[in-house]
Amino acid sequence: MGISTSQFRNGLTIELGGEVYTIVEFLHVKPGKGQAFMRTKLKNLRTGAVIQRNFRTGEEVEPAHLQRKEMEYLYEDGENYYFMDNRTYEQVSLTKEQIGDMRMFLKENIVCEILYHKGNPIQVNLPDTVDLEVVETDPGLRGDTQSGGVKPAVLETGLTIQVPLFIKVGDKVRVDTRNGSYVTRVAE
Repeated sequence: MGISTSQFRNGLTIELGGEVYTIVEFLHVKPGKGQAFMRTKLKNLRTGAVIQRNFRTGEEVEPAHLQRKEMEYLYEDGENYYFMDNRTYEQVSLTKEQIGDMRMFLKENIVCEILYHKGNPIQVNLPDTVDLEVVETDPGLRGDTQSGGVKPAVLETGLTIQVPLFIKVGDKVRVDTRNGSYVTRVAE
């Protein structure tokens, strides 16, 4: 059974031409003449490429049936990122293109959700926050308070974020993986 364009929403996964896409953006367009249509931006979950596609109002598309597995991130070898199911010890790898910018949040032993389509891993979903160590930042000045300004800090994965002035090298900070922002300092 297909999904009608009236059921489109952000994050919905569909299948087109054997590929799996997620809807990133959609807009119902009613031109002065002609039939209304749905203008969409779709992200290919296997390659990460974003395409634009128009659908006629009422057109149906196939839903993508995805399986989700919790897996632990192990390591990367330059081209591939390796994950393991802690129950079955099954290991899978995803390419650098499949991981994309999420690699800046990946740290060994972090538990992620891997999406599978027809038995093949196609995407990783990170937890909402990860704890990372600050490896480089300017020293704070005497009198800096928690309500002060911000400064750049480089984290152990190479990610650079803005942190409060009181954060120093060696501190662990919690980072929001959805937007790459500082959440809080983590007590050891």
